[in-house]
Amino acid sequence: MLQSIGVPGLILLLVIALIVFGPSKLPEIGRAFGHTLKEFKSSANDLMSDEKEDRSRSK
Repeated sequence: MLQSIGVPGLILLLVIALIVFGPSKLPEIGRAFGHTLKEFKSSANDLMSDEKEDRSRSK
């Protein structure tokens, strides 16, 4: 889905976000989004490592 957006579509999304949220809220939204992605990645890595441990124990 995101692979087909391209540069013009991305610029359009950023302009719409700027209009909707305003310039003062965008950094805060960006930080919150980054924090969410970091937490998700951390949780996914924890699940993968737990799965690897379970597989090694069952052998």
